[in-house]
Amino acid sequence: MITAKNLNKSFGSVHAVQDLSMNVNAGEIYGLVGSDGAGKTTTLRLLVGALKPDSGEATICGYSLAKQVEQARANIGYLSQRFSLYEDLTVLENIRFFAEVRGLKADEWLPRCVEILEFVGLADFKDRRAGQLSGGMRQKLGLASALVTRPRVLLLDEPTTGVDPVTRQDFWQLIIRLVAPPTPSPFPGKMGGDKGGGGIAVLLTTPYMDEAARCNRVGFMRQGHLIAEGTPSELRATLNGRILEVVSVPARGELRGAPLPLLKKIAAEDKDVENVQAFGDKLHLRVTASQAESVIARLRDAIPARAGSLTEARLVPPTLEDVFISLAR
Repeated sequence: MITAKNLNKSFGSVHAVQDLSMNVNAGEIYGLVGSDGAGKTTTLRLLVGALKPDSGEATICGYSLAKQVEQARANIGYLSQRFSLYEDLTVLENIRFFAEVRGLKADEWLPRCVEILEFVGLADFKDRRAGQLSGGMRQKLGLASALVTRPRVLLLDEPTTGVDPVTRQDFWQLIIRLVAPPTPSPFPGKMGGDKGGGGIAVLLTTPYMDEAARCNRVGFMRQGHLIAEGTPSELRATLNGRILEVVSVPARGELRGAPLPLLKKIAAEDKDVENVQAFGDKLHLRVTASQAESVIARLRDAIPARAGSLTEARLVPPTLEDVFISLAR
């Protein structure tokens, strides 16, 4: 449904996307993650046809973005990072505008609008102006506008940034229903993919690792490069046996919690500790492969001498955040 091969895009001396190749299949949610400036948004803009690559090629549903851009765009629903709908129009008027711009007649877009607004939970707000909606409701309106043409591909740029946890959960339930629609589908026909089956393809960017964990596959970008991709479990497995969780209490019987700055410094001095990160009142240590027990033994000697007692040091399953930190560095 989405293919990219050796895409490159530069802005002067800034190489935003470098030699990027990827694919996303029908019925799949692909999460693109990376630090700010990694090239995620530029990648989506290349795939929606808003930017032309310096080199490389991309296709949407088999249509070349270089040669058949209008046919490709007809299959795309796009939700940008910044709210870009008309605030002085109502919810229904915004959806109608985008439907008619895409050539839909009233007998086509009106039934779809009713269906979509029910689907995203905005049916009771169809006459409210977009400028009066909350942040989460604006994102749902953006999704509804993207869905009115029944796209086969959804490109979502950080769709839940800045919304509350409940709205994030609601938004993800909508995405999951779109990709694997129930029977009968809330959007019969094309909305469920080719010939009503297989779902649609979703490519989204997200700064949240808990959202990345919901994706079928995840790609990590750094400085324009796609440096790793795989299922969440495959990516976490790359750090199996290498993440230690360390908890300490202060010396002299104080009970205010672990002295994290000093504990972090002691851990970082160990030759087999590659990285130290605070996770709440604990530390996560990434250690050299097969050296976890040696590190634990040395910490049991070093911490009591300088920082108190070592309450706990144990291997824990790696998280996607551990993987992200490892790849980002």
